[in-house]
Formats: sequence, C-alpha cells, structure tokens
Amino acid sequence: MIDAPFHVPDARAAVSERVQRHRRPRGGNGPQRATFALLAIALVNAAIVEVLFWTASDAPNTMLSVGRFLGLHAAVLLALQLVLVARVPWLDRRLGMGQLTAWHRWVGIGLAWTIVVHATLASWAYAMINNWPFSTLASKWLGSLGTLAGIISGTVLLLVVLFSTRAMRRRLPYELWHLIHLGTYATVAFAIVHQTIENPISQPATWAKLYWWLLWTVAIGLFVFGRMLLPIYRNLRHNLRVSAVVPEADNVVSVYVTGRALHTLPAEAGQFFLWRFLTPTRWWQANPWSLSKAPDGQALRLTAKAVGGGSAGLRNLRVGTRVIVEGPYGSFTSKHRTKSATLLIAGGVGITPIRSLLEELSGSIILLYRVRSESEATLQSELRDLARAKGAQLMLVVGRTRDSNPPPLSAEHLLKIVPDIKQRDVYVCGPTAMTNAVLASLRKLGVPKTQQHAEIFAMAD
Repeated sequence: MIDAPFHVPDARAAVSERVQRHRRPRGGNGPQRATFALLAIALVNAAIVEVLFWTASDAPNTMLSVGRFLGLHAAVLLALQLVLVARVPWLDRRLGMGQLTAWHRWVGIGLAWTIVVHATLASWAYAMINNWPFSTLASKWLGSLGTLAGIISGTVLLLVVLFSTRAMRRRLPYELWHLIHLGTYATVAFAIVHQTIENPISQPATWAKLYWWLLWTVAIGLFVFGRMLLPIYRNLRHNLRVSAVVPEADNVVSVYVTGRALHTLPAEAGQFFLWRFLTPTRWWQANPWSLSKAPDGQALRLTAKAVGGGSAGLRNLRVGTRVIVEGPYGSFTSKHRTKSATLLIAGGVGITPIRSLLEELSGSIILLYRVRSESEATLQSELRDLARAKGAQLMLVVGRTRDSNPPPLSAEHLLKIVPDIKQRDVYVCGPTAMTNAVLASLRKLGVPKTQQHAEIFAMAD
C-alpha cells in the first residue's frame, strides 16, 4: 500500500456561476423524497383501480373476478415500468439509474407473474362458464382482437423478462440485449389495445375511461420526453464533436468532446452519459462511460480501458467525429453529501467518476484506489496532482486479496486506515464484486446508509 498526500494548483477553466449553483450540495434527503413520491403515486393509482373494481365489477364467478382484478393491477404496473425507465431528470438525479433499474427489474418480475396468473384465471373462468373445451377457447382467443392483443402483449413481455434474467444477460452483448428490450414498446401498445377493448371497468363510466387515458398519457408522455425529446433537444443544441483523443497508457484512452454552450448542459462530476460516436463502424453502439473530469463548461472527457469492443475502438476516433449522447445520468454526485469529510473508494475503471468527484469536492478527503499493481493505476499522475491541490490523502491499495490479512477494503482494513469513517460520506465505484464487498464492510462498521453512495459498472462492456 502506498500512502502519500499531494498538492498543486487546480488548472480547471473557470466554471460559470450557473454551473456552480447547479453543483452546490443540497444534502442527502433527495433520494428519500423521490422514493416517497414514487411509492405514493403507485399506491394512489392502485387505490383508484381497486375502487373502480369494487364499484363496477360484475364478473359471473370468483375466478373471473380475481383474474380481472389482477389484470387491472397489471396495467398500473406496466405504466409504472414506463416511468421507471423514462430517465426523468428529477428522478435520475435523486435516485440514479442503478436504483431505478433495480426497481424496474423487480416490478417487471412482479408484472410477469401478475399477467401469467391473470391470463390463466380469466381463460379458465371463461372455459368453465361456457363449458368450452380448449380447442374452442383457443379459437375464441384468435377471433377476438382484444384478447389476441393481450396474448401478444403478455408473450412479448415474458420473453423480455426471460432475456433480462442474469443468466441470459451475461451471455448477450449489450446491444443485442437492448434490441430485445425494445420489445417492451410492443408490450405497451398491445396492452393498451387489449385494455381498451376488454377492460370491463372502463366501459360504463366516462370518468373511469378518463382515468385510464390519463394514466397512459402521463406514463407514455414522461417516457417520450425523457428518452426521445430531451436527448434530441440537447444534441441539436450542443452539437458535440470529438476534439482530442489522448492515450493515457497502452490500454487506456481519454476522449475529449466539445460543443456549443456546454455551460448550460446540467452535467455534474460523478455522472455518466450513453455515448454514441457516429463512425461507419460505431454509430449503432451506445456505451455508458462516466465523466473522468469535472465538467467545466468547455469540454467533456471520458476515459476508458480497452476491455471490450466498444472501448477498444476509441483510440481510432478522429477529431471532428460527431457525438450523440444520452444523459447526463446518475446520482453519484456531491449533491448527496451529508458530511464535510469524504472517503472515496475506487477499483479499476471505477476511478473515472471518482477522479471527477475529487476535482470538485472540498474538505477532508481520503482516496483509496484498489489495483492489482501500481502500473494498473489509471490516471495516477492526475490523481497525485489533484490530491496535492485539494490537500487530500491518496492511497493505492495494491495486491491480491488472498495475499492480504485482513483483506483489502474489509471492515477491519477500512477502520484501521480511516478511523473516522463513520463521520464521512463514502463514495464507492468499481467492479460489482468489489463494490458489494465494500458496502458490506460499511454496514458492518455502522456507517449510516445516507452516507453510502455507490455506482456499479454493471452496464459497462
């Protein structure tokens, strides 16, 4: 382990007053407010649906009644799914894409089971009521537009959920997984057709119909705004292009991107973009890379290690290449600090958002950088300079886990080198296994959850 404090002048360009105001920490209660808002919206809509069901349902038997009850709640869950992946800036800045994606995954699993049980009970009930054999039931399915739309919607959703399981996800390239996930759009379209024709509750009352159309209008509207309109607007406004490609090491490269009026782009240290470089071989690839330098209103920088097809090709980019981005995304920012002192923990490629945070933070700062060997420490020279400028303490935690006792970044190791760890905000970024191990150590040490901030590179190539 190497432990050394460093100090040199900060050479960043002056940041506009607007950007400085945007970056000013606001405390750690943002995630709680956003979580409460989402939960309240979900519960209110569930309550409305249940009122509609109990006041208007006239199913001829209990099985069909339960099936319809589940179907109506499936519609609310599907609308919630759209909101969770809409990348609405207000939610993303407070919760981060990681948290929203995790909720999206669990809601998706619940939605899939709800649809399976809904379809099973409704079909069984109709067969019993009419005394139909399966062949007759199947022909009735195919002959009804509303039912057929529901079958297509449910089938597509189940396929998307299947290909999103961890076992399947590990075997698929990110681009192919993303293409399959686009099937969600078809799920929503066919679900609306199914609900419009088959929903027994929306038919009698005008106000009930208005509720359902308002629900879908808001959910789809947020999705279109966050995923389409806002990225289109930002890319047209800023006209981003590659301004420099700088090799940092044999397998590490930094790409600088400039554009118009970047001081108005609400990017913060610690956040990431989905980057798409418009070259003949890369235009179809969108890769998530963090900012490796705090945005200064003049340029954006990403730094990547050649670990996959996406990052390996960055070295060959030409100056002037057009860049399309989505973002900025992520809540891994200084806004969520609750303490004046900070501990930064990085591993591997996770040093990039940590490096940008180090540039922005003030107060007592300790940076632990976990690498297998000192030669693998990306951006080490910049980190030394920044640590000097900030009066921060930089430590390289070097070596293999099995050769250390206690293990690197274990609770015992962290408490030994950072005795006041419970009085610090802790930012952790690196490989999933390392990040999870550090978070477990923080829990063991009793570090409050509001002081734990993690970014996991689960999407990286």
